[in-house]
Amino acid sequence: MLPPTANHFVRDGVAMFADVLTPEEAVAYRNLLPADVAGQRNLWQRFPAIRTLAEDPRLQQLLMSMGVDGARPVRAVFFDKNPAHNWRVPWHQDLTIVVRKREEVSGYGPWSVKEGVPHVQPPAELLARMVTLRVHLDDCEADNGALRVRPGSHLAGRLPCDAIAGWADASEITCAIRAGGVVAMRPLLLHASAPAIRPAHRRVIHLEYSSDSLPPPLEWPPLDPAGLEILR
Repeated sequence: MLPPTANHFVRDGVAMFADVLTPEEAVAYRNLLPADVAGQRNLWQRFPAIRTLAEDPRLQQLLMSMGVDGARPVRAVFFDKNPAHNWRVPWHQDLTIVVRKREEVSGYGPWSVKEGVPHVQPPAELLARMVTLRVHLDDCEADNGALRVRPGSHLAGRLPCDAIAGWADASEITCAIRAGGVVAMRPLLLHASAPAIRPAHRRVIHLEYSSDSLPPPLEWPPLDPAGLEILR
């Protein structure tokens, strides 16, 4: 796999790090999170231990090794591709962020609401500076619905849906990784996953980080549940 260095990450938009969490920590997080669900949003509002993970010095060190400094966690999501929830994800980019409250600001939109929380598409320039850390809690092999990515595709910026097909012949990497490992990627990197051929749990804590402040009055969501404005 790609060496997890700043130059490679800038070029490829993806890097892998083995054994970031200990086996015992991976088990503890598996036991903390819900069983037999496809996923859950707003993790640190539900589980304070996820905030601790997002701010863990080991994850901060990974970010700095890729040339990302001063980034704060801004979203946490749980995914579990398992025998009861074995889905296919087509090639796409991650285009939305979570904010504290809907506020109309030029360049931000369209809006959506997921689990009562406002989401919005920001300018591509902001997405290009963000980093996602996917913390794996189970061994994830190529036949277990592992993440697939097209290195370098993030450099093309936000792609219209009909332009994604133009990357069909580009090189591809399958991010097979052991429990406790972390896959780092840019949100604009084209990524996908196939249904598992050998269905088993593929639990991932998906953490997004940004070094940017949002233009007032928009704000990133707080890390404590009391400050998050849930839409009713």
